[in-house]
Amino acid sequence: MYGLGVRSVCLQTLSLQVCLTLRDHWIQFWKLRSHRYYTANTSKKAVIAAKHPFEAELQAAKVYSWCACGHSKKQPFCDGSHRSIPSAPTPLTFKLQEAKKVWLCGCKHSKSPPYCDGTHKESWIQQADVLTSPL
Repeated sequence: MYGLGVRSVCLQTLSLQVCLTLRDHWIQFWKLRSHRYYTANTSKKAVIAAKHPFEAELQAAKVYSWCACGHSKKQPFCDGSHRSIPSAPTPLTFKLQEAKKVWLCGCKHSKSPPYCDGTHKESWIQQADVLTSPL
């Protein structure tokens, strides 16, 4: 955590209570710092399920779970496959106010999920293999 030099200087110049308080603050700082580092570098990545959108006739007021990980066998909807893959994102649940036909994202990289925004047409998606993460 910290070296002997810091500990001995603390004990020579400050009371034991102040040293313990400083130690506690130091520990909290490192816990917070390591937590931020850990979560920032473990963002969950989706794999490309398809290089095209899925057309779907959806009902009003029904809750849908859109597969966000790309591993579902029931694309574009979730079948629970993300549960067995630690790095997989969880599904996005949504509900429509009125029944309508929609185009749901198949590449899993839309900027407006669950709906297709045309990202699948970009070269970095088209050149990547299906069931791989291009990022």
